[in-house]
Amino acid sequence: MTDSHFPLAAVVGADDLKLALCLAAIDPAIGGVLIEGARGMAKSTLARGLADLLSSGTFVTLPLGASEERIVGTLDLDAALGEGRAQFSPGLLAKANGGVLYVDEVNLLPDHLVDLLLDAAASGVNHIERDGISHRHAARFVLIGTMNAEEGELRPQLLDRFGLNLALDALPQPVQRAEIVRRRLAFDADPQAFLQRWQAQQDELRERCQSARERLAAIPLDDAALEQISQRCFAAAVDGLRADLVWLRAARAHAAWRGVEQIAAEDIDAVADFVLRHRRRQNQPPAAQPPHSQPESQPNNSVPSEQPQAPLGEGQWGELPAQVQSAGVRREPPRWTKKP
Repeated sequence: MTDSHFPLAAVVGADDLKLALCLAAIDPAIGGVLIEGARGMAKSTLARGLADLLSSGTFVTLPLGASEERIVGTLDLDAALGEGRAQFSPGLLAKANGGVLYVDEVNLLPDHLVDLLLDAAASGVNHIERDGISHRHAARFVLIGTMNAEEGELRPQLLDRFGLNLALDALPQPVQRAEIVRRRLAFDADPQAFLQRWQAQQDELRERCQSARERLAAIPLDDAALEQISQRCFAAAVDGLRADLVWLRAARAHAAWRGVEQIAAEDIDAVADFVLRHRRRQNQPPAAQPPHSQPESQPNNSVPSEQPQAPLGEGQWGELPAQVQSAGVRREPPRWTKKP
């Protein structure tokens, strides 16, 4: 690990979010992850930690003031006309290929730029055309957007295009808060020693993601799973069919994460809130699960254990109960405005 990023395996709690990020890394075609939460909730730490699990390790941040050309890249028309070749200067989408593209406060970006990002994230290709000259390049990255709803909402049309959506708990329990601070202080005091301490857990997480990516294509998107998902999308009264497609892809990624060869009911259940949270209509309650969809035993869909054995005198870090993040019904504001 060349960069001193706080390892994802060492993040306290946030098990649902870590799972959603890993699923998006397993299949970027899911369409990215939108994380909601107040400032200071380690959203960027989680995103950087995910980049360390990818083979490229690439992490690209998109600044709020970025222009369209900086994002998609530029074509030198003079070179194209004079030399007969398209000279392309790569943008942020090209630089993020194979890694993570992180957009903080995505709700404050102009809508047309959010559209560009979501198009590239879903297709894995960036297409630029200027005055009849075009260029295409791979842009297969994991899109992670964050937002604080108090500073403005995304329009529903854009919100729906994010594959998965989660909210971080703004009020972690006191014991958990203390553990978060303790680990942060340990990392800041000696990053290399902290990384070494968590190396085994981080390597295990990286290998599990890599193995899941390799087996993903062999897992069929079968009709039985699709029928269950379509029924539950109908019961949740979601608009359009994007939820069905994203849910099916996410369930397959979860099956790959578990190391099985076929989508099961527990895979469908595990990603339900990630897919439906931002797509349910206002005041629509969560869709009830079919009676047969609940597995007999609790599936092991969490990330590897957060805690190596602590040396004497440092306290028992990581011995914290899993914290379930809020996945409540989304209430739409009367209008969508952007912070000036």
